[in-house]
Amino acid sequence: MSERAYERHRCHFDTLDDEGHGLEWLPMAGDGRINGPIGAEPEVAWLSSDVFFDGLLDRFFEAVEGTPRLRWLQSAASGVDLEPYGRLLDRGVRLCNAHPTAIPIAEYVLRSVLDIFQDAGRWRAAQAEGRWEHHDFKEVWRTRWMVIGMGAIGTETARRARAFEAHVTGVRRYPTGDEPVDALISPAEVTVALPAADVVVLAAPATPETENLVGEGFLATMKPGAVLVNVARGKLVDDDALLRHLDRGHLSAAILDVFNTEPLDPDHPYWTHPRVVLTPHSSGGGTGRWDRGAELFCENLRRLLAGEPLLNEVTATQLPATDLPFTLGQHPR
Repeated sequence: MSERAYERHRCHFDTLDDEGHGLEWLPMAGDGRINGPIGAEPEVAWLSSDVFFDGLLDRFFEAVEGTPRLRWLQSAASGVDLEPYGRLLDRGVRLCNAHPTAIPIAEYVLRSVLDIFQDAGRWRAAQAEGRWEHHDFKEVWRTRWMVIGMGAIGTETARRARAFEAHVTGVRRYPTGDEPVDALISPAEVTVALPAADVVVLAAPATPETENLVGEGFLATMKPGAVLVNVARGKLVDDDALLRHLDRGHLSAAILDVFNTEPLDPDHPYWTHPRVVLTPHSSGGGTGRWDRGAELFCENLRRLLAGEPLLNEVTATQLPATDLPFTLGQHPR
């Protein structure tokens, strides 16, 4: 973990110390140096959220991949599309991911859709100009949502949309039976249900099967005036096809937090398109994610020490097979 994470969550680590586990903490400094006795090598590592944003990712992986004694890595992100993960699994290092950003991403989705439905920009413009101006707006009530990908993010999004009394259809390849949706379909059934959806939320991982999922055929099948939300990966969307459908007014809006190239090129049409809401891969930025990540790390560390099953353990079969969309220096959720 980083020095910053160690200091921020010191109370959690003090609790572990009070439990008598005999742990020695080795936080990583900003220059990649491990703080601790000379020659000390960590057996476990926590890839804390701040590492993704503080320019420490390369140094972090250099440190853990150069540690022969490492036996477990806890990531604070849900994505497992960083190349070093596969190398560590090949070495026999256990890997766990986390979903601390599912809550803020779901809140982002609801907030963004409400902004579109309520045409909130008109109120802001009227306020700026001192105009007392009413306008009607679309309610979430009784709208139909399709959430593609019912992992942690899709699940939290579905719960919140249903709280507004929307009808939610979830799309999942392997159902668990406890999805908080009104209907659950397989990927093969998407095109049948798609024309009824007022809102389509992409929350599926980037895989060879989902690359360019939202292409010409998908978009043409969508309901006229529908809203597309992508909080998954940019690779799921054919940008040229989406721009064509936005230009024609077939969709009322595209809410995009992820892109094929990040940072997005300064001259990309998305920046100025009137039907695009663009954010810089920031939908997971809720501050509660820090504590949720630390709590999971500590719980899994207890489990590791007790020889119990770990939460969110990742196997090699869950890693993307080809075309990894992220390299070191970028920050997946």
